[in-house]
Amino acid sequence: MSELATLARPYAAAVFKRAKETHSTTMWSKSLAFMSAVLKNEDISVVVDNPKVNKERLSALMLDICQGHVNDENENFLNLLVHNNRLSLVPSIARLFEAYKAEDEGYVEVEVLTAYALSKEAKQTLAATLEKNLGKKIHMNVTVDKSLIGGVLVRAGDRVIDGSIRGRLQQLAKRL
Repeated sequence: MSELATLARPYAAAVFKRAKETHSTTMWSKSLAFMSAVLKNEDISVVVDNPKVNKERLSALMLDICQGHVNDENENFLNLLVHNNRLSLVPSIARLFEAYKAEDEGYVEVEVLTAYALSKEAKQTLAATLEKNLGKKIHMNVTVDKSLIGGVLVRAGDRVIDGSIRGRLQQLAKRL
């Protein structure tokens, strides 16, 4: 995983810089997300990972699939990735791009796993607490995960706050 991030970082940084120059971060964000979703498809990933597939045909296939979801700059970027045998990096590039965008816009993406659905008031309280602790505005994505038994698990960038019962039981098991 870290190797993919290392390879993807220069591409993500260049794309983000270009997106900032052209005031098109939202468009790039949507295009990268779409390309990433396409490459996560098993049928497409088999073709992309096959060294026998001609680069021109692979490029044409990707551009055909992404038609209407990419502009000329996105097409050039896809062609560059195909030419450099780096097309499989698109999901990592998209993740890094979103991290750069969040930092630039002064917010942090927060993934919250809860054992039970949170009420509107509980979400607002949790969001306010996280904003205070992280020192940034947050975009919170809440998901219910029954395996937590109770409590919450929060992921904000590289920080993890485990307030779940499952996490506490695991800590207790390690101590014993």
